[in-house]
Amino acid sequence: MNLTRLAACAATLLLITGAASAADKTLMHCFAWTSIKEATPAEWQAFFKASDDLPNKIKVVKKIWYGKLANPLSQTTVTNIDPEARKKAMTGDKVNAEVQRTPRDWGMCMELTSPDALKTYDADPYHKTWTDAYSKIRVDGTTTFNIIGQ
Repeated sequence: MNLTRLAACAATLLLITGAASAADKTLMHCFAWTSIKEATPAEWQAFFKASDDLPNKIKVVKKIWYGKLANPLSQTTVTNIDPEARKKAMTGDKVNAEVQRTPRDWGMCMELTSPDALKTYDADPYHKTWTDAYSKIRVDGTTTFNIIGQ
């Protein structure tokens, strides 16, 4: 599943659940990550509980969704490319380079009250509690995007 399809799925979910309307100016904060294969069931349960508590602990979080992705999202990074080849690639020329593929197998979306609510969410003390649980079940790094309600 590519990032465009993931965004379309998140938008469709909003429409199906009736959470989005023409007047809704909420923010859908979505991200996909690579799970740690050695994460214990207790670490996953702590993440699930911390995530389920987000709307009760951080007032700008309206709803959350999380789960294993139906199809892994592929994050590709160009590595070890010389500066001259990078310049050529930026103009559309074909170049040889090494790439690293990181499969993202889990995803989460949070509906926030407004586009500005992301700052409040990040600054809330409970965000650290949630991040501590999240860090135990994922490889460092995420593929993140935000959808602003129209």
